[in-house]
Amino acid sequence: MSRFIDRPCPIRRIGDGQRNHFLGYYSKSPWDDLGRYLLSNQVPVMTQDLDGSEVAEVGYFDLEEKDSFKIIGSSTAWNWQIGCQLQWLETPGEQQIVYNTRAMGPEITEFPYADFRANVYDCANEEVRELPLPVYAVVPDGAYALCIDFARLEVTHKALGYRPTHRLTGFRAAHANTKPEPAPDDDGIWRMNIATAEFELLVSLRQLSEFDSLPSMDNAIHWVTHVAAAPDGQRFLFLHRWTERVDDESSFCHRLFSCNVDGTDLKLLEGAENPSLLSNPMWKDADSIVAWGTHGGSAHYHLYDDRDGSVEVIGRGALAENGHMTYSSDGRFILTDTYANKESNLQRVLLYEVDTDTCYMIGEFYTDPDVGKHNRCDLHPRFGPDDRYVTIDSIHEGSRQQYLLDVSELTA
Repeated sequence: MSRFIDRPCPIRRIGDGQRNHFLGYYSKSPWDDLGRYLLSNQVPVMTQDLDGSEVAEVGYFDLEEKDSFKIIGSSTAWNWQIGCQLQWLETPGEQQIVYNTRAMGPEITEFPYADFRANVYDCANEEVRELPLPVYAVVPDGAYALCIDFARLEVTHKALGYRPTHRLTGFRAAHANTKPEPAPDDDGIWRMNIATAEFELLVSLRQLSEFDSLPSMDNAIHWVTHVAAAPDGQRFLFLHRWTERVDDESSFCHRLFSCNVDGTDLKLLEGAENPSLLSNPMWKDADSIVAWGTHGGSAHYHLYDDRDGSVEVIGRGALAENGHMTYSSDGRFILTDTYANKESNLQRVLLYEVDTDTCYMIGEFYTDPDVGKHNRCDLHPRFGPDDRYVTIDSIHEGSRQQYLLDVSELTA
């Protein structure tokens, strides 16, 4: 039988709190390999509706120098949920950072997206170079980025999208109109070489709409989200979503796919004809994926074997709510959070020990319900490189900040 233990862990705010700080999505680690530097977006306000003109300063905290904050650049291509997809490029022998930016120069029509690019910052020489596509995820060795259309997301799933400028038009209507083409064959998931800036389309939205096609797809608009590379860099996962009513998330349909990084061996792991819950997938290891969703008629955390497609429930009695989950480096623990309770407005951080079926509640945080759906602050907990510390984004003290939880007594 599952055990539930309240075990609040020591916590401290990172930085002086004079400005607002956050990272964004759970699938990106803010930590460098040594655990000294912590990536962050720095903004002047805790919340506001974004129109694409707001500037976020991009940089990192130095945890060994009294949390001093080094600014490396700025961006207007960001939102409250995923930020500017700020992440480390752990290229062997180098320390680099990549983040999304807005295209400011003349339109380059051979690039897929008119409005957005990415910058690579070299920590050694402080030089910056531009890449032709905005990034979503990076393979572990930093060689390639997986890229999608954030302007399409602004229409289909606003909390995850970037507002296009409409100053530019590009070669597809997605950047000039509010109704993108439903399932184009020239858009989807791209692979971009970080060193050479060369890019190629791996999986198109047209291909996804025709893969084991369902009647609900015929008149729907299609998109992809939650792209993540496997720990060995050989495959990636993503969610394929579609709906006829983008303003109603309860109408969204979802499928979980995996694929080789060259676009071959596209594999459907989960999906349903009717709208059902499927969210926040993450790799456990190179061969298995964990996600919250409905399988076999019930909603749980499910572990999908990427080799044979088998599925098992994880934490059946202990993990009863959807959240943003990730495994510890040794696979002993699942770290996750909960969305805000509608009555108490409290969010929780949970640490689940798999072998003992024990769930530790390591922190509980108030969230202001007035921030709204698109501007909310999910906790998005993430392990540090040695699993001794966890970082979260939170607004429980009245500003948006990053916090450090010491979980070493549990994970040692």
